[in-house]
Amino acid sequence: MTSQIDLLAHPKPNLLKFPDRRSVYWLDELPAESKKNPTTTFETTSRLEQLAQNKQAGRFFENRRSSEWVVSVAALKARPSQRICSLALPRVPAEGWQPDRPLLAPLSVAVQTVRASPRICQLAQPKRMKMMLNGFSAESSGHTVTVPTATPSPRLLQLASPKQVHPQHALDRPVSWPIPNHILKTSASERLRLLARPKTRQALFEAYDPYSVSPAARVATASPRLLELSLPLPRKCKT
Repeated sequence: MTSQIDLLAHPKPNLLKFPDRRSVYWLDELPAESKKNPTTTFETTSRLEQLAQNKQAGRFFENRRSSEWVVSVAALKARPSQRICSLALPRVPAEGWQPDRPLLAPLSVAVQTVRASPRICQLAQPKRMKMMLNGFSAESSGHTVTVPTATPSPRLLQLASPKQVHPQHALDRPVSWPIPNHILKTSASERLRLLARPKTRQALFEAYDPYSVSPAARVATASPRLLELSLPLPRKCKT
């Protein structure tokens, strides 16, 4: 028996021995056409040939019988058992089962001449609700129940009243309105003119050095808190 290592040690098959497979491999030159075997010939293994064979019928398989066949004498004289006879009987409907009533069933004389009782007539009436001036009255089943109306408190009446408009409220000014003469003749003060000027920014002169350090920064001393924050974390320090 060949081991797995021996199978893996075999070289891969050369798939270029079939030069007619133009759709798979790119060739510099088209191969010469052969007159004897113009198509590609494939090599099949014994396993593929075995799978290509038609499935054989089983040994107990019998061809389908025709519409007429001879019945054996034993089948003609066969008698069903008690179990088969009981299973062959139709299912008995349950007790109290009645067939479906037809859609247009004729009414009996008793149904046609029946009279409703006063109780049924009372229940058939719709429920009536009647509002009274001094309260709420509901009539149901011949009984009248009157519920007195609640009186709101002064606080509720105050909250229920709409919000009043402020006395100094002014409506929206129209789009076009006349300008008074004193506004046309007014003049801005020195303070307004000073605030109206844009902020002046000093331009960079030609000899500006952005990397120069001021004398105050050279003499500055860090505080203990800055020195503490500048130290690395203890867990990141190597011993």
